[in-house]
Amino acid sequence: MTMNPSAREAILKHGLMCRCPRCGKGRLFNGFLKLAPRCEACGLDYSFADPADGPAFFIMIIMGIPAAGFGVWVEIMWEPSVWVHLLTSGPFLLLTCIPPIRIAKGMLVASQYFHKAEEGRFAVPQQAAAKAEPSVPI
Repeated sequence: MTMNPSAREAILKHGLMCRCPRCGKGRLFNGFLKLAPRCEACGLDYSFADPADGPAFFIMIIMGIPAAGFGVWVEIMWEPSVWVHLLTSGPFLLLTCIPPIRIAKGMLVASQYFHKAEEGRFAVPQQAAAKAEPSVPI
């Protein structure tokens, strides 16, 4: 699936800024990760968006690799006690995983808006539906 440059730019711009995908002015979130019910500027209803846990999963999987590498590097270089890992590796893991979740969630909501994503539905072809219904004589 190819994306026209304007949609790609808008997804990146509005997602990175966590702004409304339609107008780019209203806030996308109430709080850190709670999606607002609608845009305060243009009134776009955000009920179409369902980012769920997708951004959190991918950020944790991708950013967990450098965080684990940092912990292993500290262990190999200095062989410190556990409390040093708690003071170094723990904050490094939190700083690499938590902040990008908001941006990824904003980009996913913008992508869902521009691609008109909606819940999947099963479509029954017209001919199959007609054959399946038995005719009842009156």
